[in-house]
Amino acid sequence: MAAATVSVCVPAYNAASTLEETLRSILDQDVAVDLVVLDNASKDATQSIAQSFSDSRVRVFRNDVVLPIGANWNKAVEFSNGRLVKVVCADDVLMPGSLETQLRVMADPTIALSSAKFDVIDEDGALRESRLGIPGLEGLHTPRTLMRTIVRRGPADFGPTAAAMFRREHFDRVGGFRGDLVFPMDVDLFARVTAFGMFFGMPELVAAWRDSTFNMCSRTSTVSKLSDMLRFHHRIARDYPEFLCRADVLAGDMRLMRAAFQRLAVRSRTVVSRGNRLQVDC
Repeated sequence: MAAATVSVCVPAYNAASTLEETLRSILDQDVAVDLVVLDNASKDATQSIAQSFSDSRVRVFRNDVVLPIGANWNKAVEFSNGRLVKVVCADDVLMPGSLETQLRVMADPTIALSSAKFDVIDEDGALRESRLGIPGLEGLHTPRTLMRTIVRRGPADFGPTAAAMFRREHFDRVGGFRGDLVFPMDVDLFARVTAFGMFFGMPELVAAWRDSTFNMCSRTSTVSKLSDMLRFHHRIARDYPEFLCRADVLAGDMRLMRAAFQRLAVRSRTVVSRGNRLQVDC
């Protein structure tokens, strides 16, 4: 088989309930693909499920100990052989034909990063929301436009890792994922690799992100997310002053403050409601 142009890297930790569906969605694509599965020392059947695929395109690796998410994702990409890379979490899925469509976009060497629309599914795979992502970013855009949008709108609006594709050479040049910021870790990478070229936002639907109780996003507290995002805004602006200005950072910080106040208001209403129920019960 000819060497694959694209590597799809699947970092997996205790992903037995969803991994098979994820891998099948990748292997069913109509392109040559190098599929890397890195089991992060899972305690469930993740390893055996990954090894059950008798397909030469699948290469399975396993860590001896559990690595932090950033180190694990970097290690998965380091195993890749393709010039292009896509990272797919072990509970997300790719849409039929999505790799071929995205590879056509990435055939333009001036494009450093592409991403696209995505669906949100629940733990059982039922559709919750459709065609989200890349707000105002369809078509060709400069690094400045991409960075400003990510900082001002946030990573959730941009889209999941599975919707994006980048170049391995750029990944290596920026040093990979910076795992000290867990929640914005993927968009932090996307912003940095785009400094080497253009961003293309695809109108097509390429992936589905699973909103489940067992993924990292669901298990990360709101305070941690807001704190990570605040640090991300200021660090990426320091790293790329030619693309981001103080007004961009201020707009992003104000968005975080509004989110924090909204969260506080929801919690306050919940506490009051519980207190009222207790009084009635007494």
